[in-house]
Amino acid sequence: MRFNLMLRATRQWPVGLGLGLLLVGVPAAQAGPLMMSAEWATAACEAWNGDPVLTDELAKSGWAGNDKGRGYKIIHFYRSDCEKSPRVEVSISQKDGKALCTYGGAVQHKELDTGVDYVMYAKTQRWVQMGNGDYGPMKAMMFGRLGFEGPMWEAMKNMGPFENFLLLVGKVPSETTACP
Repeated sequence: MRFNLMLRATRQWPVGLGLGLLLVGVPAAQAGPLMMSAEWATAACEAWNGDPVLTDELAKSGWAGNDKGRGYKIIHFYRSDCEKSPRVEVSISQKDGKALCTYGGAVQHKELDTGVDYVMYAKTQRWVQMGNGDYGPMKAMMFGRLGFEGPMWEAMKNMGPFENFLLLVGKVPSETTACP
Protein backbone atom coordinates (compact mmCIF):
# COMPACT_ATOMS: atom_id res chain seq x y z
CA MET A 1 0.00 0.00 0.00
CA ARG A 2 2.78 2.38 0.88
CA PHE A 3 4.37 1.70 -2.49
CA ASN A 4 1.13 2.60 -4.33
CA LEU A 5 0.86 5.96 -2.55
CA MET A 6 4.44 6.78 -3.38
CA LEU A 7 3.92 5.76 -6.98
CA ARG A 8 0.82 8.00 -7.29
CA ALA A 9 2.65 10.88 -5.66
CA THR A 10 5.65 10.58 -7.97
CA ARG A 11 3.42 10.44 -11.03
CA GLN A 12 1.56 13.58 -10.03
CA TRP A 13 4.50 15.61 -8.77
CA PRO A 14 6.24 16.21 -12.09
CA VAL A 15 2.95 17.23 -13.73
CA GLY A 16 2.17 19.68 -10.93
CA LEU A 17 5.71 21.03 -11.00
CA GLY A 18 5.61 21.39 -14.78
CA LEU A 19 2.30 23.24 -14.64
CA GLY A 20 3.62 25.47 -11.88
CA LEU A 21 6.73 26.30 -13.91
CA LEU A 22 4.58 27.07 -16.93
CA LEU A 23 2.40 29.45 -14.94
CA VAL A 24 5.40 31.31 -13.52
CA GLY A 25 6.16 32.69 -16.98
CA VAL A 26 2.58 33.77 -17.68
CA PRO A 27 1.74 37.30 -16.53
CA ALA A 28 -1.50 37.75 -14.61
CA ALA A 29 -4.33 38.99 -16.80
CA GLN A 30 -4.78 42.71 -16.39
CA ALA A 31 -8.36 43.80 -16.99
CA GLY A 32 -7.51 47.49 -16.90
CA PRO A 33 -8.82 50.34 -14.77
CA LEU A 34 -12.26 50.26 -13.20
CA MET A 35 -14.94 50.82 -15.81
CA MET A 36 -16.10 54.45 -15.78
CA SER A 37 -13.21 55.62 -13.60
CA ALA A 38 -11.20 58.71 -14.56
CA GLU A 39 -8.36 56.47 -15.82
CA TRP A 40 -10.82 54.48 -17.89
CA ALA A 41 -12.27 57.69 -19.40
CA THR A 42 -8.76 58.73 -20.46
CA ALA A 43 -8.36 55.41 -22.28
CA ALA A 44 -11.85 55.79 -23.78
CA CYS A 45 -10.85 59.20 -25.13
CA GLU A 46 -7.83 57.66 -26.86
CA ALA A 47 -10.00 54.88 -28.26
CA TRP A 48 -12.52 57.47 -29.54
CA ASN A 49 -9.76 59.14 -31.57
CA GLY A 50 -8.86 55.78 -33.10
CA ASP A 51 -12.41 55.14 -34.36
CA PRO A 52 -13.03 56.68 -37.81
CA VAL A 53 -16.80 56.37 -37.47
CA LEU A 54 -16.72 58.59 -34.39
CA THR A 55 -14.08 61.02 -35.60
CA ASP A 56 -15.22 61.35 -39.22
CA GLU A 57 -18.97 60.76 -39.19
CA LEU A 58 -19.70 62.96 -36.17
CA ALA A 59 -17.79 65.79 -37.85
CA LYS A 60 -19.53 65.31 -41.22
CA SER A 61 -23.00 65.19 -39.69
CA GLY A 62 -22.46 68.47 -37.83
CA TRP A 63 -22.79 66.80 -34.42
CA ALA A 64 -19.36 67.95 -33.22
CA GLY A 65 -19.97 71.49 -34.47
CA ASN A 66 -23.17 71.86 -32.43
CA ASP A 67 -21.41 73.31 -29.40
CA LYS A 68 -23.05 76.76 -29.07
CA GLY A 69 -19.75 78.38 -29.95
CA ARG A 70 -17.88 76.96 -26.94
CA GLY A 71 -15.57 74.83 -29.07
CA TYR A 72 -16.50 71.53 -27.36
CA LYS A 73 -19.31 69.14 -26.44
CA ILE A 74 -19.38 67.19 -23.20
CA ILE A 75 -20.57 63.65 -22.54
CA HIS A 76 -20.93 62.53 -18.93
CA PHE A 77 -21.39 58.85 -18.27
CA TYR A 78 -21.57 56.56 -15.31
CA ARG A 79 -22.61 53.16 -13.97
CA SER A 80 -26.01 53.54 -12.32
CA ASP A 81 -25.44 50.59 -9.99
CA CYS A 82 -22.37 52.36 -8.57
CA GLU A 83 -24.37 54.99 -6.71
CA LYS A 84 -21.50 56.67 -4.86
CA SER A 85 -19.11 56.73 -7.81
CA PRO A 86 -18.42 60.01 -9.53
CA ARG A 87 -19.33 60.56 -13.16
CA VAL A 88 -16.65 60.80 -15.80
CA GLU A 89 -16.60 62.92 -18.92
CA VAL A 90 -15.18 63.20 -22.37
CA SER A 91 -14.87 66.48 -24.20
CA ILE A 92 -15.25 66.42 -27.98
CA SER A 93 -14.03 69.24 -30.25
CA GLN A 94 -14.15 69.69 -33.99
CA LYS A 95 -10.56 70.00 -35.18
CA ASP A 96 -9.12 69.56 -38.65
CA GLY A 97 -12.47 68.27 -39.93
CA LYS A 98 -12.71 65.58 -37.27
CA ALA A 99 -14.65 65.12 -34.03
CA LEU A 100 -11.74 64.54 -31.67
CA CYS A 101 -11.77 63.69 -28.01
CA THR A 102 -9.64 66.35 -26.37
CA TYR A 103 -10.16 65.28 -22.77
CA GLY A 104 -11.24 62.16 -20.92
CA GLY A 105 -11.27 61.84 -17.15
CA ALA A 106 -12.89 63.19 -14.04
CA VAL A 107 -15.73 65.67 -14.52
CA GLN A 108 -14.43 69.16 -15.25
CA HIS A 109 -17.77 70.64 -16.36
CA LYS A 110 -20.35 70.11 -13.65
CA GLU A 111 -23.00 72.16 -15.46
CA LEU A 112 -24.05 70.80 -18.83
CA ASP A 113 -25.96 72.55 -21.59
CA THR A 114 -28.84 70.18 -22.43
CA GLY A 115 -29.01 71.64 -25.94
CA VAL A 116 -25.57 70.29 -26.87
CA ASP A 117 -24.23 68.04 -24.09
CA TYR A 118 -25.13 64.50 -23.05
CA VAL A 119 -25.41 62.26 -20.01
CA MET A 120 -25.56 58.48 -20.44
CA TYR A 121 -25.92 55.91 -17.71
CA ALA A 122 -26.64 52.22 -17.33
CA LYS A 123 -26.04 49.36 -14.96
CA THR A 124 -22.64 47.74 -15.32
CA GLN A 125 -24.13 44.59 -16.84
CA ARG A 126 -25.87 46.69 -19.52
CA TRP A 127 -22.70 48.64 -20.36
CA VAL A 128 -20.91 45.32 -20.83
CA GLN A 129 -23.70 43.98 -23.07
CA MET A 130 -23.75 47.14 -25.20
CA GLY A 131 -19.95 47.14 -25.36
CA ASN A 132 -20.06 43.55 -26.62
CA GLY A 133 -22.52 44.53 -29.34
CA ASP A 134 -25.34 42.39 -27.90
CA TYR A 135 -27.72 45.22 -28.84
CA GLY A 136 -27.51 48.78 -30.06
CA PRO A 137 -28.65 52.16 -28.81
CA MET A 138 -32.24 51.96 -30.06
CA LYS A 139 -32.99 48.74 -28.19
CA ALA A 140 -31.05 49.97 -25.16
CA MET A 141 -33.12 53.14 -24.91
CA MET A 142 -36.44 51.53 -25.84
CA PHE A 143 -36.11 48.93 -23.08
CA GLY A 144 -34.72 51.37 -20.51
CA ARG A 145 -31.31 49.73 -20.43
CA LEU A 146 -29.54 52.99 -21.21
CA GLY A 147 -30.46 56.25 -19.55
CA PHE A 148 -29.96 59.26 -21.73
CA GLU A 149 -30.20 63.02 -21.35
CA GLY A 150 -29.40 65.52 -24.06
CA PRO A 151 -30.59 66.63 -27.49
CA MET A 152 -32.64 63.57 -28.51
CA TRP A 153 -33.22 64.58 -32.14
CA GLU A 154 -29.50 65.14 -32.68
CA ALA A 155 -28.74 61.73 -31.15
CA MET A 156 -31.39 60.04 -33.33
CA LYS A 157 -29.77 61.47 -36.46
CA ASN A 158 -26.42 60.01 -35.37
CA MET A 159 -27.40 56.46 -34.37
CA GLY A 160 -24.56 54.82 -36.34
CA PRO A 161 -21.80 56.75 -34.58
CA PHE A 162 -23.72 56.52 -31.31
CA GLU A 163 -23.60 52.74 -31.63
CA ASN A 164 -19.83 52.95 -32.08
CA PHE A 165 -19.65 54.95 -28.86
CA LEU A 166 -21.40 52.09 -27.05
CA LEU A 167 -19.07 49.55 -28.67
CA LEU A 168 -16.15 51.67 -27.50
CA VAL A 169 -17.09 50.70 -23.94
CA GLY A 170 -16.25 47.09 -24.85
CA LYS A 171 -13.00 48.00 -26.57
CA VAL A 172 -11.47 49.73 -23.58
CA PRO A 173 -10.14 47.13 -21.14
CA SER A 174 -11.77 47.48 -17.76
CA GLU A 175 -12.48 45.89 -14.42
CA THR A 176 -16.19 45.61 -13.72
CA THR A 177 -16.32 43.72 -10.42
CA ALA A 178 -15.92 46.87 -8.30
CA CYS A 179 -17.17 50.44 -8.52
CA PRO A 180 -14.86 53.38 -9.12
